[in-house]
Amino acid sequence: MPVSHRNLPAPTLLAHLITDEPTARAIADGMAELFDPEEVATAAFEIASLEAGLRGASTAPAKVSLARQGREGTMGTLHPDASGPWRLELHFAFEPDEGEIRALVAGFSSREAAKNLAFERIAATDWVASALEGLKPVRAGRFVVHGAHDRGTVRSGQIGIEIEAALAFGTGHHGTTRGCLEHVTAHLKRRRPRRIVDIGTGTGVLAIGLAKALRQPVLAGEIDPDSVAIAKENARLNGIRAGLKVYRAAGLQHPDLRRSNHYDLILANILARPLKSIARQVGLAAGPDCELILSGLLPGDVPGVLSAYRMQGFALVARRQIEDWVSLTLKRGGQGSSKA
Repeated sequence: MPVSHRNLPAPTLLAHLITDEPTARAIADGMAELFDPEEVATAAFEIASLEAGLRGASTAPAKVSLARQGREGTMGTLHPDASGPWRLELHFAFEPDEGEIRALVAGFSSREAAKNLAFERIAATDWVASALEGLKPVRAGRFVVHGAHDRGTVRSGQIGIEIEAALAFGTGHHGTTRGCLEHVTAHLKRRRPRRIVDIGTGTGVLAIGLAKALRQPVLAGEIDPDSVAIAKENARLNGIRAGLKVYRAAGLQHPDLRRSNHYDLILANILARPLKSIARQVGLAAGPDCELILSGLLPGDVPGVLSAYRMQGFALVARRQIEDWVSLTLKRGGQGSSKA
């Protein structure tokens, strides 16, 4: 079946410029105020962040600088790096007069920016289909994360998790997700958890994998409302709509998630700062033999996160590193540690 049923857009003219953040934002904001969004679509973004995101959804994820830790925002988001290069894009739904556009750009910023503005024609393309064609299935432990176009690649005995890559980040290609799925596989060899929650579920990939493997309901929380809708849609695509309960929540701050001394398995694939901030919540919600699977960590983050969870009675059981990303399994009252 086709990956996308969207109508192809008409060919457009693109004007673009590599510059600094203030210039990119000034031009984008000025053009957005002057033109109707159906006539001119504007975009200004940090090139390094975009490239890291795209390579994170490929078979060769980008290296992540430790300096990016200082840009970490609420619940693991990253603030833009004003010192890095930015790209301005103007997509025109009509044939613009290049001279007039350059004059407007000069007015919003400078003559140099106007001079460096480049124009090119973009052919009609189904970008969703193009993106999905480049994504190969990811195999991690018992799990295979794939798009609709690769359903046939899931073999007998494997657990397929179908994720629509166009909807949100979380296709399984990133080292954090792959590491978590490997930890989940190891966990399921040791025990069968009955009460599970996935904190910061994103696309729902981890929760969906567990719901399918165990054939039982899994709870999940997510702070972003769009991601809540995406996770629910992915649950429907995987045939477990009733098996995944997703709530909008920061950490476990929802009445249906905040349960004392309750969970057998808690997953959180976010970043170091939010992981440390929710340690007490997690400690209160975890049952006496609970295991945690934590990810979104750079190597330098690990000591601080381990310290926060040791204070809640957890010990390291296993550690994995894929590219620059570390994932951990911890257990309440656990003994010793292993590195994989």
